[in-house]
Amino acid sequence: MTDRFRRLLAVTTALTFALILLGVYTGAIGAGLTCNGRWPLCDGWLGLFPANWASFVEWFHRLVAMITGFAILGSTYAAWRGGYSSRIKYATAVATVVLPIQILLGANTIVNFGAAAQVLHHAAALAILVALVAATAWAYDGTAADAETRSDARTSESAAETDPSPSSD
Repeated sequence: MTDRFRRLLAVTTALTFALILLGVYTGAIGAGLTCNGRWPLCDGWLGLFPANWASFVEWFHRLVAMITGFAILGSTYAAWRGGYSSRIKYATAVATVVLPIQILLGANTIVNFGAAAQVLHHAAALAILVALVAATAWAYDGTAADAETRSDARTSESAAETDPSPSSD
């Protein structure tokens, strides 16, 4: 397990947690309501010139969500490409599978702003966070995360020890 991969998972998990806190703040000040029926554009094309603080917070939440989404996708790709333990692979895969659902629920939260939409939106966020916390914990737990790798190494070592090769004395 490389330190670079561990740091990627830790940063992705921290970003996800920060995004949840930012989302709570966004909802608390009613920033999602600044869009009204004009979602997804709200104050205009890409929201480059927010009309007020609440609109800025809404757009900033979207920016952090986009960055976090790409970090989740990158973590999942790195986990599967790097051949890490299956627990880490599946935990990051869960986060990736829930991600588009979370995006749709986020849009629904702004458009409908109902209690059910908000509960589902936060439940999906929690599912992503739990999956990433688990993956990060397993990545930093050297005894469990690398068990498969160590098992493979022991198998190849024992095979090398039992293979009598002629010595060249």
